[in-house]
Amino acid sequence: MFNPNPIITAVQNNCDIADARHAREMGMCNYLLAMRDFYRWELGVPLGHQMKKSEIGNWLSQRETRWNEIENDDFRSIQIDGHDHDPFDYASINLRLTDHGFVYGSGYGYWGKPQFFLANLISCEHRSGLEIYKAGQEFARNIAAPPAAQNHNTIFIRMDIMQRWLFGKVEIWGTNKTESALKSMLDCYGATDSVESKLATIAEHESETLILHEVGEAMADPLLGDDWNEMLSSFNLRRCELISRAVRDNLADCLSTLPELISRGDSCSLHFYFSNFEGMRQSLFPTLSQAYKHWISSGDFTLLLSATAAGREYWLKAARDMLNTWMNNPANAEAMIASDSEIQYKL
Repeated sequence: MFNPNPIITAVQNNCDIADARHAREMGMCNYLLAMRDFYRWELGVPLGHQMKKSEIGNWLSQRETRWNEIENDDFRSIQIDGHDHDPFDYASINLRLTDHGFVYGSGYGYWGKPQFFLANLISCEHRSGLEIYKAGQEFARNIAAPPAAQNHNTIFIRMDIMQRWLFGKVEIWGTNKTESALKSMLDCYGATDSVESKLATIAEHESETLILHEVGEAMADPLLGDDWNEMLSSFNLRRCELISRAVRDNLADCLSTLPELISRGDSCSLHFYFSNFEGMRQSLFPTLSQAYKHWISSGDFTLLLSATAAGREYWLKAARDMLNTWMNNPANAEAMIASDSEIQYKL
């Protein structure tokens, strides 16, 4: 009889160690939002349920005390059927887990933070030479968990995390309910006043948008080569990593996400895409935001198509220029990339 409990314990322990080392590096606002979401998940609090600040505060103190105790611990191997597996060897682990209805993911996120999770397996499909796992209920996870990730030839889509992520975005928007791409997306799904009842529907449909982005990331891999990840791991300035990831994200979306959504005429997904087009990605690609506004007012895809076509060439060149800067002058590359980002890496 397969018993997942020891595996769940080992994976969550590794998640806790990673969080102990890195979670407090987040900005205060993001840290508190992530901790509130994790509290909901760990204690099984339903989305939308009011939580007592005093209870969250006590839990947070206990969590940080545990982090202080374990931050220097080594990651545990994952033992399955008497075999020990390196916790980063997700492929070998999944060979033993998927037949039991589970999926495991591991890798590195922003700032080199290790990420792990264990969840129910919803489905596995192959597309464009990639293996795409769709995960359901999560049994072990980090504090900050991305709804999608690509690691070599494997894509992980985490549906439970996606619903929580969507709920969090809508919860913040609900404080003022401004006109925005998020409101347009909610209107498109008929969810402006009843988002909780529509979360599963939205997450299921928009999981395809996440897959398209991760496919774009995989398309960018051979264009940039192995040196790209080596460059990212060498950066000490967070601004450089943000710029580099934004450039690559914009390239991936011009290669895959936007062409597919436009060709399908998927209005809801385009609104969803632009509700998440923010931060450095948006700052470096203002012409795409302008093209979206034109489409909103006219229904005409022309500017979106032209911005996407221009972006395919521009962001590939920008990424390669960044790589050349790093390879030719590694000692000064970070300062050079950070200082001229608004000029050299803006379309």
